[in-house]
Amino acid sequence: MIKSDRVTTTTCPYCGVGCTLQLHVKDDFIYKVTSPFDSPVNHGNLCVKGRFGYDFIYHPKRTTTPLVRRYLLEGKPKPAGREQVFAVSTDGKPISDSKISNDWDWVETDWDTALNFVTDNLVRIYQRDGSDAMAVYCCAKATNEDNYLLQKMYRSLFRTNNVDHCTRLCHAGSVVALQQAVGSSAMSNTASQVIMNDVFIVTGSNTSENHPIIALQMKEAVQKYGAKMIVIDPRRIDLVDMAEMWLPLKPGTNVPVFSAMAHVIVKENLINHEFIANRTEGYQDFVESLEKFTPEYAETLSGVPAEDIRRAARMYAGAKNGAIYWGMGISQLSHGTASAMALIHLAFLTGHIGRDGTGLNPLRGQNNVQGASDMGSMPFHYPGYMRVDNLENRAKWEKAWNIEEGGLSLKLGLTTTEILSHAHEGGVRALYIMGENPMMSEPNLNETRKHMLELEFIVAQDIFINESGSFADVFLPATPFAEKDGTFSNTDRRVQRVRAAQAPRGMARPDWQIICDLALRIESRLGRPTAKWDYSNPEEVLREMGSINSDYAGITYERIDKVGLIYPVPSMDHPGTPTLFTESFPRGRGKFHQLDYVPVREEADDEYPFILTTGRLLEHWHGGTMTRNSALNEIYPEARVEIHPADAEIHGIRNGDPVKVQSRRGEIIVRATVTEKTSIGVVFLPWHFAESAANLLTNDALDPQAKIPEFKACAVQVFPARENDLPNPEIVLNRGRY
Repeated sequence: MIKSDRVTTTTCPYCGVGCTLQLHVKDDFIYKVTSPFDSPVNHGNLCVKGRFGYDFIYHPKRTTTPLVRRYLLEGKPKPAGREQVFAVSTDGKPISDSKISNDWDWVETDWDTALNFVTDNLVRIYQRDGSDAMAVYCCAKATNEDNYLLQKMYRSLFRTNNVDHCTRLCHAGSVVALQQAVGSSAMSNTASQVIMNDVFIVTGSNTSENHPIIALQMKEAVQKYGAKMIVIDPRRIDLVDMAEMWLPLKPGTNVPVFSAMAHVIVKENLINHEFIANRTEGYQDFVESLEKFTPEYAETLSGVPAEDIRRAARMYAGAKNGAIYWGMGISQLSHGTASAMALIHLAFLTGHIGRDGTGLNPLRGQNNVQGASDMGSMPFHYPGYMRVDNLENRAKWEKAWNIEEGGLSLKLGLTTTEILSHAHEGGVRALYIMGENPMMSEPNLNETRKHMLELEFIVAQDIFINESGSFADVFLPATPFAEKDGTFSNTDRRVQRVRAAQAPRGMARPDWQIICDLALRIESRLGRPTAKWDYSNPEEVLREMGSINSDYAGITYERIDKVGLIYPVPSMDHPGTPTLFTESFPRGRGKFHQLDYVPVREEADDEYPFILTTGRLLEHWHGGTMTRNSALNEIYPEARVEIHPADAEIHGIRNGDPVKVQSRRGEIIVRATVTEKTSIGVVFLPWHFAESAANLLTNDALDPQAKIPEFKACAVQVFPARENDLPNPEIVLNRGRY
């Protein structure tokens, strides 16, 4: 039996659950991961990613040395016609296609050289074209401290609010709806409170695969505590097996189904009159707008029987403690804001919010997407969701960052999706990417590739050269979670410690140190007033942020040394706030909104008879930068499209057959999985696989309010293909296919 040299307690780098990990280290190598049973988040339980998905740290493809393109080192102009193909060979080394000029080769260099090239080019473009030419992607995988510093650098030095991250691609619809309805965008309760529910709704969330530990708690609520679960989802997900009801709605028909439930609650007088009168506004206008949303009308659109809609509405409304948990099946639509708003209305009508065991609970996808949002990694908000176009907010941050009065911009920035669509002459010219992978996560990747090629200068700060990093002019090697200190904020709003278990490998550096080093160079070149960049540790960074953002004011590393705190934590003696809105909402009264049904932008037709929906797998995570460089890739090594047996028979497709999936934007070749997990007329694809990228197919139509793409519904055709057409995952073309 191996005896550890040390055991480091930290927080999982995968989904938003935020499980506590114990990293067992021997001879500077993590050989085992466990979890303490007294963890309030996961009680010793871990999913396959948390327990086994850490070996990407040691993958030979990991880049641990700063890299620049040869043309930069040799002082040559950037080569024109950037249509080259970059690949990653089986030994993990980045290589260039033989047709490409050697000027595009990566060259290893030192940190001073790499950061000076970044400084020179960013400052050059800023001084030539101004703030609108600058943009940055922060990162939901990085720590709170990393994200705070990166948005600070771009706002204070380049005076731009073109700052965003992957929340735009996951829960932006939920964020906008919650802000409009209650004035706060986080979960109102904690996931562990599900055992207090007697009825709860799970919708748009394959919880068992996306948030496995929360799914365990949901199953416990049903099996041990007798709760009734209602699943509303196009797919027969794992939770359906123990649900009281399953409403298999057609993708994109959330609004009519939820509004029909509201219609039943109102018509049958199942409403909480006291809650509506004392804590909401806009009720009468809302009720009038509900008239058309009868269960029968919803059935014609969604396929869900009207009587099932009635039964689900009565069950939720009649609960003592009812709660709603939802995922990106609600938000990733061109009407994602309306979908989330329709759920919020159900809680308002019944008063199932503001008490333990109730609430509106969007389950956040990435380990620190909640924290990155809290830190101001969005184009409309400073840390703490303070609007950037508010003069009082601007003055607070100018003082905190030692900036002249009126120095910060009041102009709302571009969102993630808008940043790339503005990549052209006169628009965005320089893009800094920390840990994100738009060449996997953006919809309609053929269009995304065109935008990436139009950028003048790209910096990638990451642990691997992924599909987006291959476009970069400079690559800055960062450290993963096990080689850095800081904090993550999970989906419960729980702020927890992240601790380094080993020293950085090679020349890699923690993100916060890279940003501070770069900011000092840029600040010197621009002659800006001196903000603080000489932090001795990341806790100083968190304290600076918390001095302005009252939600984090009472959080210190000492206070969260053993167990995290759930914000708001407004003072040093405050215990945290597991349940929000117990007496009022941040905006005062909760606001009902009138809704209309807007179909998905692209419905099935004779040419493209299927609706494609996309999502995640238990074994993989997001763009695959970590899990596909892990042994987890051996468990699930290739993308598969799920198709219903009735559809498979009509199209002559057998289980395991290679098929071509084609949309109006692109096509991929994958194997078919014939399964009743999906519905007739609906096919499902995971989006983790670069060689069969689902987002080559998806629609880039946006929600007009949240600017989130419609990942969850687009029209496709599925044809039989040939075995030798299948892509080879051993040689992943990072650009050529896009």
